[in-house]
Amino acid sequence: MFDADAVLTTEQLVAVLEAARWAATWGHRQPVRFIVGLRDDETFTTIADLLRRGNSYAKAAGALILVCADEGEDERTARYAAVDAGAAIAQLTIEAVSRGLIAHPMAGFNADGACDVFGIPSGVRPIAVVAVGSLGDYDTAPPEILERDAQGRARLPLEQVAFAGGWGQPLYP
Repeated sequence: MFDADAVLTTEQLVAVLEAARWAATWGHRQPVRFIVGLRDDETFTTIADLLRRGNSYAKAAGALILVCADEGEDERTARYAAVDAGAAIAQLTIEAVSRGLIAHPMAGFNADGACDVFGIPSGVRPIAVVAVGSLGDYDTAPPEILERDAQGRARLPLEQVAFAGGWGQPLYP
């Protein structure tokens, strides 16, 4: 949950974007691009309108960042452009947390609509929207946010995702 009153400073925003920009990239290609909206500006409102209903809580963030990847001329470049975008999102998130902020990447948005409203060229794919801001006060959170956040997180156990010797053979049996 984001604090709708907290201000994301220029220094904080530049720091998270610089961290994303300096993420590892395949072949020094640097295919990742960002469309950045600050709360209450036109870009923010446009990105917010592209979010799926389940992500509407992100409208309280200090910034919404649309992360795009230039897929290049061939399948291999396209595949690694998405990897580079993921690395940029991870670096952005780590930097945000190191500065006492929260960041939430979301796939629930209208990517085709983003291409239309922002004039994103063919061959550049919107990958995710990342909400960045300050943590809000859970005492004032809407019930649906409290219910969602109370569910906790779950991941598959390590033996189902880390293998050695062959597919499906657990790293540590």
